[in-house]
Amino acid sequence: MQIVVIGGSGFLGSHLSDALTRKGHNVKIFDRKESKWIKKGQKMIIGNILNLKSLEKVIKGSQVVYNFAALSDIGYAKYKPIKTAKINIIGTLNALKLSKKYNVKKFIQASTIYATSEEGGFYARSKKAAEDYIEEFKNIYGLNYTILRFGSLYGKRSDNSNGITSIIYNAINKKKLIYRGMKDAARRYIHVEDAAKACVKIINKKFNNKYITITGTKQVQIRKIFNILSIHCKIPKKKMKFLNEKYTGHYRVKPTTFKPRIGKNLVIKKQKDFSESILKLVNDMESFN
Repeated sequence: MQIVVIGGSGFLGSHLSDALTRKGHNVKIFDRKESKWIKKGQKMIIGNILNLKSLEKVIKGSQVVYNFAALSDIGYAKYKPIKTAKINIIGTLNALKLSKKYNVKKFIQASTIYATSEEGGFYARSKKAAEDYIEEFKNIYGLNYTILRFGSLYGKRSDNSNGITSIIYNAINKKKLIYRGMKDAARRYIHVEDAAKACVKIINKKFNNKYITITGTKQVQIRKIFNILSIHCKIPKKKMKFLNEKYTGHYRVKPTTFKPRIGKNLVIKKQKDFSESILKLVNDMESFN
């Protein structure tokens, strides 16, 4: 099957590309930078998701599109709302538009469990907006989709924007353990290779037009990670700190904390009579013509 992975040079995207290649698919990787992990049989195309011309070349002829390109650093997105919206919303729209044009069989979007959370800042809001657009492309144009809401990933090829990688980096290079959030913070971590395997299965039609959550099976407290690393890296307790910051943009234990805002109804007591107003509008329009 001809498959394109937009954002295929990144952490999860590169592992997905490898998993697809192992399954015998023809994989095209589309990203701003050449993949460091390109494999035999994979085709690398340099381009930007915000550039329709470069994106068109890679989507044309593809049967399945994985959109894994995103600005996903919550902390960075906090200070770059417009850039976040451009990449995560407009970029997705570009990929959707071209997928429709070239009759792509399925559009698979990397989203986040933060999409249903009060946390996550501009990153979460942009991802939720992208989900809504994907649904409308199905409703209006019939483009099949699967939306993947990922939890916390860990593993090789990540940078320091990844939570686990950042903690390990500080443990090895600075001999200290720092977490900005609370002591009771916990995550359902899933290894990136396991997540990639799940992504490959999503091609199956039974997952069409569904939301799929991909997380680990066990809740792991940040304290447990600290304990493992403190022993392995010989870090004393005085070098272990939880900063307990009120706003980090990240959830503490459960991400699904979204609360709908119900609008209050403002009633104007003396309102114009509807029938009279309609007739007046008709008269006004007739006199204008």
